[in-house]
Amino acid sequence: MSFKEGNFLKEKSKEVRKLLLKEIHSVGKGHYGGSLSIVDTLVLLYNKEMNIDVNNPKMEGRDRLVLSKGHAGPALYAVLADKGYIDEKELLTLNKENTNLPSHCDMNKTNGVDMTTGSLGQGISCAVGMAIASKIKNDNAYIYCIVGDGECNEGQVWEAAMASSAFKLNNLIVFVDYNKMQLDGTLKDILDMGDMEKKWESFGFYTKSVDGHDMEEISKAINKGKKQELPTAIILNTTKGKGVSFIEEAGYKSHSMGLTEEQLNKAIEDLN
Repeated sequence: MSFKEGNFLKEKSKEVRKLLLKEIHSVGKGHYGGSLSIVDTLVLLYNKEMNIDVNNPKMEGRDRLVLSKGHAGPALYAVLADKGYIDEKELLTLNKENTNLPSHCDMNKTNGVDMTTGSLGQGISCAVGMAIASKIKNDNAYIYCIVGDGECNEGQVWEAAMASSAFKLNNLIVFVDYNKMQLDGTLKDILDMGDMEKKWESFGFYTKSVDGHDMEEISKAINKGKKQELPTAIILNTTKGKGVSFIEEAGYKSHSMGLTEEQLNKAIEDLN
């Protein structure tokens, strides 16, 4: 990744975070923490890594993104708005009556969303099916899937992982948003997952642990993963609420929170 390209992506992440903050604030409260933590990965995917066409969102053979941790839908919506899949004004309709932007992603409502998600564990299962279909069609598409570390408490995640390695899905790249917190506590206190990198490796994945906010590091891991004969799991060491000091400090309480107008302005100042 060139220095110039890296600076562009960093600035893009700041702008997307601002959109995200205003989006969730418009509905009163929402999933700030877990949405902010995956912005950098989404910005990298949609602006550098994925083979997509905003003017042909149903293009055959396109790469696809499955946001298995569906509660972070606002982050994906902000990126889709930035890319031009949806109008930025639509972000302010988040989770409101007759919206096309429900709190959890719906492929039947939102242009650019590749899979409906919400119930934890089901998104990665869909991603496995999509990767198998791509293999059958031989369309050379990559299927990217983002799961939460708390979501990894779900047995269905590991059923999908076993299937991925059994079917040798080297066109599947899974990102684990490893912010080490979930809805009402730390991962360690609720259900300690042990060594996340070794766990995915033991299920037959090529696995790489990275700084989840360093887009160059993430990009290198993606490119290394594409050279493997195995499915890839990239462990994103992230900060819940990344980019806004007081949301980061809120820890797991940022999973669902509200901001006053003053706090919103402070959050945007942080990003500036």
